[in-house]
Amino acid sequence: MEVTKYEHACFTVTKDGKVIVVDPGSFTTDFMVPENVVAIIITHEHGDHLDMDLLSEIISKNHKAVILGPQNVTAKLGKFETRTVHGGDSFALEGFDLDFYGDDHAVIHKDIPTVQNVGVLIEDRLYYPGDSFTMPEKSVDTLALPIAAPWLKIADAIEFMKAVGARFTFPTHDAILSTQGKVITDNVVDRFAEAAGTEYRRIDGEAIEIE
Repeated sequence: MEVTKYEHACFTVTKDGKVIVVDPGSFTTDFMVPENVVAIIITHEHGDHLDMDLLSEIISKNHKAVILGPQNVTAKLGKFETRTVHGGDSFALEGFDLDFYGDDHAVIHKDIPTVQNVGVLIEDRLYYPGDSFTMPEKSVDTLALPIAAPWLKIADAIEFMKAVGARFTFPTHDAILSTQGKVITDNVVDRFAEAAGTEYRRIDGEAIEIE
């Protein structure tokens, strides 16, 4: 299984020539639409995770792809083939085993309504919580760790990394950081990686194999 990381919160997972795209949003300007996309997973409705133009481009080149997301995402996408998912759902799709966790976005502020959000575990190996720190209910090999957001404190990201205890962790959700800001944040998180039993490394624009 191959994982390719793009700007901000977007990445792809490729297995046996089939591709899943996760969170193609408005901050992802380096995304090149692949062929053989079987599913697009949208964790929640915010524009940095769901860009309609980019989504339309993916579907135009992959007509049979299904879009998976919480109800307030799929409700907006009536012209596409969709499947609504909730925390607790588990199923196989086109050879990929998928498990979904949680139902709510992390709180930004008590006066800002909380939207729906699902985390996803792909092939029992790669976990991504979307905009939340919802724990998976299984041990995972690789963690896509959000590290910068209005809802996020870096101490909470570190504690989440430690609690998940994945073999490998890569940062995501970081378009609001400058280049220097990414260096500072990575240095802080990496200080705790060894104690968490994980390797923490940035893989922007890189494809990695997960056994």
